[in-house]
Amino acid sequence: MTPRWLRRLLGDPPPEGFDGRLGNDERVLGSAPAAGGRHLVVTTLGLWVPDTAAEVEDAGAVWYRRIGWHMISKATWNGRVLTVIEADEVGTEHDAVLIADREPRRFTLPEPAKVPELVHARVTRSVLHSERADGGDLVVRRKVPGRDGVRVQIRRRRTGA
Repeated sequence: MTPRWLRRLLGDPPPEGFDGRLGNDERVLGSAPAAGGRHLVVTTLGLWVPDTAAEVEDAGAVWYRRIGWHMISKATWNGRVLTVIEADEVGTEHDAVLIADREPRRFTLPEPAKVPELVHARVTRSVLHSERADGGDLVVRRKVPGRDGVRVQIRRRRTGA
C-alpha cells in the first residue's frame, strides 16, 4: 500500500485498461468503474470519460477523452449516477469565449469511491466568479487547469424554450 503523502505527490496509478494519454504534469487523483466495463478517471487537468470514436475506422471502438475542468458546466451526483454537462466553445466575443452546453452524459458508478467528491471539488474550484449580465447571459471567470490566467466564458441565455 502506497503511503498517502506519496500518492499525493505522484498520484494514483491509472486503472487497468485506461488508454488515455496523460499530460506531462497530469496526475491521477482517483477513478471509479462505470457501468459497461470502463472507468471515469479524475486527474489534475480534467475528467477522463469513455467515449465512442466516430472518426476511427472501428466505429464501435471505445476510447478515453479528457474534459478540462473549465469545460464542465455542471456535475451532479444522486448516489448512483454522476451526470456531467460539458460545454463546447462556439465562438468569441471580445476577450470572452462563447460556450454552449452539450446534452447531459450520465455515468452509473456501482463503486464510486471518491470520484463524485473529486469532480465536485475540481469543477467548483475552477470557477472564480460568475454573474448574470444584462440580458440574462451567464458570465463565468474560470481557471484553466495547467495554464496561468483566467478565461472568461459567456453562456447565452436560452430563448424560446
